[in-house]
Formats: sequence, C-alpha cells, structure tokens
Amino acid sequence: MLHVSPEAAVGGPLALVKTGDRIRLSVARRAIELMVDEAELARRRAAWRPPAPPPTRGYAKLYMQSVLQAEHGCDFDFLRTQEPTA
Repeated sequence: MLHVSPEAAVGGPLALVKTGDRIRLSVARRAIELMVDEAELARRRAAWRPPAPPPTRGYAKLYMQSVLQAEHGCDFDFLRTQEPTA
C-alpha cells in the first residue's frame, strides 16, 4: 500500500492509528480495517488534537497550499501542464 487518504493531519481515520496496532487489509474488498476496539478508538478520538495552524508565508505556505496529494502526483499544482484553451 502506497497511499491512503483522507490524511491523518486533517483528522482522517489514520489519525487514530498508533504504533503496534494491527490492521487488516483486503485488496479484493478494497478495505482497510483497524483492529482496535471501539472503546479505545473513542479514547483516541477524544484525545486527538489538530496539528498547528498552517504557515502564513514562505516556502512552507507555498508547499501546504499548492502541493497536490499523492494520487495527483505530489507536484505543485501550478507546474502541471495546462490544456490550451481554444
């Protein structure tokens, strides 16, 4: 598996995964299952805090605002080829 979204940083399900957790992956069913009981997941959800606010300037801001997700090539959005307009 190379990429999963939504991202943990935006509060997606991956935000609750901890080192040592068991995960069941089924390619045939296109499913990923976190093998952690609901009570533990509820504790983790309650404790989860979003990351620091995004940067307001510089390269870090440019990166956060313009780099595409992995399924779109991890490139800057402004560097993708634009279709010519007629």
